[in-house]
Amino acid sequence: MFKRSGSSANVAASDGTTYAYKASLVGSAHRFELTEYGLSFHVGRKSGIWPYADISSVRLSYRPVSMRSRRFRADIGNASGERIAILSTTWQTVALMEPQDRDYRAFIVELHKRVASVEGRIVLTGGLRPWIYNAGLAVIGLVAIAMAGLLARAVAVGEFGGVLFIAGFAALFGWQIGGFILRNKPRNYSFDDLPKELLP
Repeated sequence: MFKRSGSSANVAASDGTTYAYKASLVGSAHRFELTEYGLSFHVGRKSGIWPYADISSVRLSYRPVSMRSRRFRADIGNASGERIAILSTTWQTVALMEPQDRDYRAFIVELHKRVASVEGRIVLTGGLRPWIYNAGLAVIGLVAIAMAGLLARAVAVGEFGGVLFIAGFAALFGWQIGGFILRNKPRNYSFDDLPKELLP
């Protein structure tokens, strides 16, 4: 956990920083605004304002999906145990998920500045939860052992087409999954050092 810096004085008036995205094709957009009173949000039928001093946690992560290989997520929690998620992409059509890298980054950076300016304590974490990350590493290890066994067998029986296929699959798997695992390594961070790997 990290101590928020600054005094208990009111946060300066909002500069109008807003962010919105559509989590699915149906339903309204999720809308957020940084106001002088706190983080204002409209998520479906749920809306409200969380004072910056009540924000108790922020988790940044890298969450690619099949439609968009570069997608980031921020999970915000408050002192009452409520949580909201902010994604860096928005749905445009059935086949198009649009990135909003610049707007997402600007909003997340400004949110950290405002939360840092009030008294209180907050947990700033990046990546996956440790137990999920460790389980992922275990699965990757098992897959790597299985692929090494298949590769050795293919070489032993002279199936060079199979060797090329397995090697290509291993390279693709390592590129896709390796990047996800490296970016999402569990960590704590501070207001002065936001993790670059978890922001667009």
